[in-house]
Amino acid sequence: MNKYSFEDIVIPQQGFLRGPFGGDLKKEIFVEKSSDTYKVYEQGVVLNKNSELGRYYISNEYFNKKMKRFEVKPGDFLVSCSGVNYGAIYQLGDDIEKGIINQALLRIRLNSQLVDDSYFIYLFKSYIVNMIVGRKGDSTIPNFPPLSFIKKLEFPLPDLKTQKKIGHFLKLIDSKIECNNTINLTLEKMAKKLYDFWFLNYQFPDEQGRFYKNNNGCFKFSEELNVNIPTNWSVKSLCEIANITMGQSPDGSSYNESAQGTIFYQGSTDFGWIFPKVRQYTTEPARMAKKGDILLSVRAPVGDMNIANTDCCIGRGLAALNSKYGFDGFLFYVMKYFKQVFDRRNSEGTTFGSITKNDLYSLKLAYPPKELLEKYDNIVSKYNEMIFIRSMENQKLEELRDWLLPMLMNGQISIRDAEEHIAKTFEHNE
Repeated sequence: MNKYSFEDIVIPQQGFLRGPFGGDLKKEIFVEKSSDTYKVYEQGVVLNKNSELGRYYISNEYFNKKMKRFEVKPGDFLVSCSGVNYGAIYQLGDDIEKGIINQALLRIRLNSQLVDDSYFIYLFKSYIVNMIVGRKGDSTIPNFPPLSFIKKLEFPLPDLKTQKKIGHFLKLIDSKIECNNTINLTLEKMAKKLYDFWFLNYQFPDEQGRFYKNNNGCFKFSEELNVNIPTNWSVKSLCEIANITMGQSPDGSSYNESAQGTIFYQGSTDFGWIFPKVRQYTTEPARMAKKGDILLSVRAPVGDMNIANTDCCIGRGLAALNSKYGFDGFLFYVMKYFKQVFDRRNSEGTTFGSITKNDLYSLKLAYPPKELLEKYDNIVSKYNEMIFIRSMENQKLEELRDWLLPMLMNGQISIRDAEEHIAKTFEHNE
């Protein structure tokens, strides 16, 4: 297996390009979108893996005068170069708007005779990015290194045929993960839609199985909520229906990444799709969350949530919640509703940089009778169980992918061996 430097595998003179100076893309030069404008590709495209995002455009005249060298083409790789997510990478598809990169992005163009696109994505994420940005285990955001440093980075590279096989194999794993996420998202939408229908629109089934509001259900006015609620409902504070633990960060000297002590989550930067990602431990745990607890971000972005899939220590960026009466499915979508409230207030200009203990405890909601909560949780618990199973499968697939990745790239294991290892792992888990 040959060793290459980064500059060896890109197109000469075009392979690496940082975006223009910020002063060259001031808001006053932006124009309305038209047939001859160029979109300014920003970090959001990379972080959300969506090339359709973008709100700023420059004129054809300004493009030809000053921005032509920053143009993007189908197949280009874009890398985030600033913020906590720098080092993120995304490949543009075939059907993209003409445009340019902004100052926060790096454009990479590969030599397709040497490197397979799919293989490169995994090579970059697992190997190159660690050499570029290091492991981000604290709150410090280091500077993105100069291109002169990046160009000289060296790594082993198998032949193109082997790259394609490895890239295809890893892509199959990611496709399965994406499929599971799609199913989970659909199940979550179903549970939320039922929550909205029953508990926000008051169209829950009455004693005769009819929609309450549509069939002249009785209401009373709640002065605390300033809305009408069903007569037999009550108004409660969040602390009356949920056990709430506010996080507290242990001493920084107790943090480690060598699995010593207790799993520690500092804030929403540790969040995954539904379960948080383990990156730190502490030997001096302070506040604990239990397996199954809702982990709520109490700092910006306030209201983001994950579920603890094991007992863990939580830092000051999080709170842990569980239902006092066993209705965790209902509580989860109560918090989803409050997240919408926080987001709406943010959009109206009332920024929530954090939420205090008193604010969280005193959040008010209309609380239905026990019988209705039981009906809802009986339905939603089935959805949640399916989501949990697929999420655990995804976690295992991601761990296996990341474990197999360096061995496949270094030739320590064959594709067939990797396939057999995955099959055996899931056989043992059945």
